[in-house]
Amino acid sequence: ANELKRIEALGGYVDCCNGVWRIQGTLAVSRGIGDRYLKKWVIAEPESRTLRIKPEFEFLILASDGLWDKVTNQEAVDVVRPYCVGVENPKTLSACKKLAELSCKRGCLDDISLIIIQLQNVVQ
Repeated sequence: ANELKRIEALGGYVDCCNGVWRIQGTLAVSRGIGDRYLKKWVIAEPESRTLRIKPEFEFLILASDGLWDKVTNQEAVDVVRPYCVGVENPKTLSACKKLAELSCKRGCLDDISLIIIQLQNVVQ
């Protein structure tokens, strides 16, 4: 709601296209770098929050909208878990490739950036 107010206060609009909210009917994120034609509304200042890592947290998936537009959170977890949990040598790169392939198979034409961070054994 705050992002919507910020964008509208600057003269922009947010529209729902095929179930995805988009700035000026095009971009599905309101914070990022690039997209100069939307510079007035898309800001580079990240939105962040601090979370305490708990022992039961397994991994963190950071990805661009190229992934999240086609893959749900749960689907991503289901793809990554066999590569990263309960295995002697976690294969995060293989998991990243599988996620990107899944998004592409579902019709993603956008670029996809993603990284998986192992959290097991970070907190004792």
